[in-house]
Amino acid sequence: MTTSTHLLRRRRFLPLFCTQFLNAFNDNLYKTAMVLFVVYSVYNDESAEGMFSAVASGLFIFPFFILSALAGQLADMRDKAKIIRTVKMCEIGLMVIGAAGLFLAWRGIMVETLAIPLLLLALFLTGVQSTFLGPIKYAILPQHLQRDEVLAGTGLVEAGTYIAILAGTILAGWIPVEWAAAGIIVTSVIGYFSSRQIPAAPPIGEQAKLDWHIIRASYVLVRNTMHDKPIFYAIMAISFFWAIGAVLIIQFPPLAKNTLMASKEVASLFLVIFSVGIAIGSVSVNALLKGQVSARYAPASVVLMGIFVVAFYAVCRAWQSYQPTELLGVAEFIAWPLAIMILATLLGIAIAGGMFVVPLYAFLTTRCAPDQASRTIAANNIVNSGAMVIGSLIAMAMNAIGIAMTEQLLLSAGMCVIAAWLGQKLHRVASVAEAPAHHST
Repeated sequence: MTTSTHLLRRRRFLPLFCTQFLNAFNDNLYKTAMVLFVVYSVYNDESAEGMFSAVASGLFIFPFFILSALAGQLADMRDKAKIIRTVKMCEIGLMVIGAAGLFLAWRGIMVETLAIPLLLLALFLTGVQSTFLGPIKYAILPQHLQRDEVLAGTGLVEAGTYIAILAGTILAGWIPVEWAAAGIIVTSVIGYFSSRQIPAAPPIGEQAKLDWHIIRASYVLVRNTMHDKPIFYAIMAISFFWAIGAVLIIQFPPLAKNTLMASKEVASLFLVIFSVGIAIGSVSVNALLKGQVSARYAPASVVLMGIFVVAFYAVCRAWQSYQPTELLGVAEFIAWPLAIMILATLLGIAIAGGMFVVPLYAFLTTRCAPDQASRTIAANNIVNSGAMVIGSLIAMAMNAIGIAMTEQLLLSAGMCVIAAWLGQKLHRVASVAEAPAHHST
């Protein structure tokens, strides 16, 4: 029996896995159903659609900036399982708000004055919920799992999260909006009952006083966390990964539509392949490391990711010589020359990305002191969010000065080189830090 199969049969892991899976599924079912309905059924103006998408993205990520420090402190100072149950109970209420917004928009009732404000309020609260759950889903693992199980558990949580994101996003694309409104409430209730089965995870060690000043707490949290060199390099490497991800996410939709002439259904297929690829990478790196928490494969993984990005760029350039005259459906796209190469390079980018980032999260949770794990993840979330914003701004600037979308892929490839350097520095300083421990045993 593999470690992964073993964990999925244990109460110390399965309820947490199911709760996180349902949470990611529900978040993406709601977000996607909301954006698709508003963009396709409410607005008929491109600038209004763009403004709504920008506001929605900003509202979702804003809580990570302002509340991650508080979330990390609470997770280290309180029982993590109790926090999860409290947040999941609140999720039922916020999903009722979101469902009410979807229902009103579907019926055409007070769309601009009430429905859309309710939808955006629920989205902001979803961001708050994710901010408080984010530090816990990784930091709780070392309390419930053996050290040689942490990497497998992290990989399962990461893989499950991406599959849940995939399922929620695809489902939102084809079910009626009124079904989505009911579905998000039902899923939140199931998620709450799942969270009640998570074993207790009380705080570890001596507890400091909670700092409610969120700006000072954020600054102090990042400063105190980043002084440890291995943790500093781990957070920076993860942040560069998410900056690359933010740029790719911005590039893919217009690239799919305007360069590859792909329909929405084909864009959905890209999402399937990308999500499955990250899940494969998340689990397969555990087999390579044999349960050991190590960053030794991080540089090679992200270099491989960069190579696949360059290959994707080359295929996109070649694709333009076969330029279709209208948007291709799934069957037409698959039959088109170079389509398999497009899908293969996307899969390669995703698998290599999963192999890069998952061991780094496992490293963070095992490197820091157990009573600091949640705050370390919270500091990581703050820096990651900032990196994603910077990546997005760089992509927007490239669009503003007229750089072709295909050429912008080379930025992502270049950023992979920096991420590889950070991964190599992490592996080196971590090896130096571990050496005295080996000599003393």
